[in-house]
Amino acid sequence: MQPNALGNNVITQIGLLVNDIEKTSEAYATFFGVEKPNWFWTDTADKAQTEYRGGPTEARAKLAFFDMGSLQLELIEPDHNPSTWRESLDRNGEGFHHIAFVIKGMQEKISLLEQGGMPLLQKGEYTGGRYAYLDSFKDLKVLIELLEND
Repeated sequence: MQPNALGNNVITQIGLLVNDIEKTSEAYATFFGVEKPNWFWTDTADKAQTEYRGGPTEARAKLAFFDMGSLQLELIEPDHNPSTWRESLDRNGEGFHHIAFVIKGMQEKISLLEQGGMPLLQKGEYTGGRYAYLDSFKDLKVLIELLEND
């Protein structure tokens, strides 16, 4: 693996999978003494162009974000469609899903990481950018999310 293939070593976000985004976001808001964020659905498949394990998927998720200084906490409640979110929640239960990094050059970074043995699991678009989850668990014991904003 090429050293610092991401071109960035700042963790931007931690993602947690949950079964009930309302209940969990309320618990975090109370715990931190902050306002509970509104959750929203990810874009529909036609807009998000979501791919999971190399094929298209209709997968969507409810998301809620807590901005905690330099780090963002993302709560994810997936729908029933195939996705890394649903797979991880079904296999491991609620809890940790990924760490995320903001990068530039999504395709280049995906290629570098795949060459280093970290295959692409899921990718998609969102308003203002794109994301990709790579299976870095074998070496790093965690999934990595790449975020590229326009």
